[in-house]
Amino acid sequence: MNTTETLNAIQQPLLSVKKLQKFFPMQSGLFKKVTNYVKAVDDVSFSIYYGETLGLVGESGCGKTTLGRAILRLIEPTSGSIWFKNNDIARLNRPQLKEMRRSVQIVFQDPYSSLDPRVVIGDSIQRGLNIHQIGDKKERKEKVIDALRKVGLQEYHLNRYPHEFSGGQRQRIVIARALVLQPEFIVCDEPVSALDVSIQSQVLNLLKTLQQDMNLTYLFISHNLSVVEHISNRVAVMYLGKIVEMANKKELFNNPLHPYTQALLSAIPIADPKARHKRVILAGDVPSPLNPPFGCRFHPRCPLAKEICGIVEPEFQQAIDGHSVACWNVNSNN
Repeated sequence: MNTTETLNAIQQPLLSVKKLQKFFPMQSGLFKKVTNYVKAVDDVSFSIYYGETLGLVGESGCGKTTLGRAILRLIEPTSGSIWFKNNDIARLNRPQLKEMRRSVQIVFQDPYSSLDPRVVIGDSIQRGLNIHQIGDKKERKEKVIDALRKVGLQEYHLNRYPHEFSGGQRQRIVIARALVLQPEFIVCDEPVSALDVSIQSQVLNLLKTLQQDMNLTYLFISHNLSVVEHISNRVAVMYLGKIVEMANKKELFNNPLHPYTQALLSAIPIADPKARHKRVILAGDVPSPLNPPFGCRFHPRCPLAKEICGIVEPEFQQAIDGHSVACWNVNSNN
């Protein structure tokens, strides 16, 4: 049992999401009558433990980013609970939510669009300290400089504008902005997808170093399984608003149980040109979250689908120790 697994066994989760839903209403007509809902996140439950990184993977449009933002209440969840320590984030009032946000932060996918181009980066990083009224002017500047140095930048960068930096440097600035309030939990929403491959590795290594130095906990959202394998302790696979598989990183990559996970893993490029592996090609397109299929949402594209898959939704349950999956091909054998 590794260190993370030992901690998981003896500690309570830092964050627990229970039956979380986020539906977006579709309106039509003169009176904007609600005719349907986009079920972006539908009955999702999981926990994240102190000091670990949970990787969340899936195709574009499966609800990963919506889930991350709903957890932080950047968008309001439709139903469900989000327990951070002993507080249900979904039920906090505005003053309580403001206080909680000192402990939870987010790193967005596009660093340039998440920075104000008219404001020097020193002021952007300091804004959180101003909002929470932390320290005096001198102390705030010292905290900003310290955050910059932690991400590999220097004091002389304070008075530069976002356009004067490279993409990798801008992402470091966004990470510094998240760190300046000394949070415990950070949602990393595809933080390296907009960067060159060589820069991706630098930012990933930086995130791992910061996690060790500051005892941070991450929800790491990505569509790149190679990136998730590098940084995560556990991995959750999401499809059309639902988590279909979750396991320890090593277990999931070596023994994927859900056909969707197997298809995703088969698409990872192999560096050895002589190596050959069986590629799983999925038929059709991802169904619309407006009208998701009955039963298992993956069954219209699943090469192993059987009759029950299109009738009854499989329960998300533990198949083997620490490895949970929602699939009739697995659950019916347990």
